[in-house]
Amino acid sequence: MLITEESLLSIAREILLAAGFTARAAELTASHLVVANLMGHDSHGVGMLPAYVRNVLSGDLRLGAALVTVLDEGPLLILDGGHGPGQVMAHDAVATGIERARQTGLCLVGLRDSHHIGRIGHYAEQCAGAGMVSLHFVNVVSSPAVAPFGGDRARLGTNPVAIGIPRQDAEPIVVDFATSRWAVGKVRVAQNEGRPVPPGTLLDAAGRPTTDAGALFADPPGALLPFGEHKGWGLALACELLGAALIGGRVQAGPRTSPAMLNSMLTVIISPERLRTEAAFQAGIAAVVAWATEGGEVRLPGEPERSNLAARRAGGIPIDAATWSQIRESARSVGSSVADAAP
Repeated sequence: MLITEESLLSIAREILLAAGFTARAAELTASHLVVANLMGHDSHGVGMLPAYVRNVLSGDLRLGAALVTVLDEGPLLILDGGHGPGQVMAHDAVATGIERARQTGLCLVGLRDSHHIGRIGHYAEQCAGAGMVSLHFVNVVSSPAVAPFGGDRARLGTNPVAIGIPRQDAEPIVVDFATSRWAVGKVRVAQNEGRPVPPGTLLDAAGRPTTDAGALFADPPGALLPFGEHKGWGLALACELLGAALIGGRVQAGPRTSPAMLNSMLTVIISPERLRTEAAFQAGIAAVVAWATEGGEVRLPGEPERSNLAARRAGGIPIDAATWSQIRESARSVGSSVADAAP
């Protein structure tokens, strides 16, 4: 079915409010999820609501948590999310880093132990909108989902990387990807829609290649494969160590011990203006983009998302029946019937 942006945002907001989110937290979280849907990343969209509601009810998403400053030394910041609403913690941590980079030219922000922070490209876009270059390294502490290169059992999370590059009079370049072949949420969407995943994406519990999306969620579970073989595995490991261990966050070093979905994120924010290279930087971007996109049908990182956003704003956001049923059940679990009236 197709749902308008306004309707989906209202439904998501009401479910989160019913679950106990503050008005600001509900707005930031709902907006983040719906924008992910608009951009075509349904894996990080409103399909996450049932997991968020379950974690509120289990106490693993701590709605009363506040962002705590652990270290504040000029361009160095470490902030603790205390298992609080991830979209709030990450937004505020990045906003603090942007303001510090305006003063110092550079800020390294460590956000540790937040509940799930969503689509990482969102924060690269936040920085680019402020004229800042940014690099983001993230770990995931949950059920291990990705096998190391050469391994046959899940050991790490999907551990994403994002890079944002602002452009003058043009949309930013936003590189954003999981270090696994697919994100867990994309496999969940495929399972809900009853379709297979591409070959080379998954192993079953016995370590055999499979295209069955349900294998990842079986008991015992299967495992995603890293993208690019050893390259994705190396980046996933770097995200675990830099995104979490370096800043004192929890690492994935064993089986899941609670329903919580935790993220830590190491963000580097750079001000081209303070570097005094703004003109050369923009000229270099323009020259490289012109050269690299000449001929063929080359798209810059971030362009597919913006195309999806325009199309879905005009035509509606597609939600499969299984995902919608899960959202309705999560709404009822917190005493809300807001999703029942929707198609």
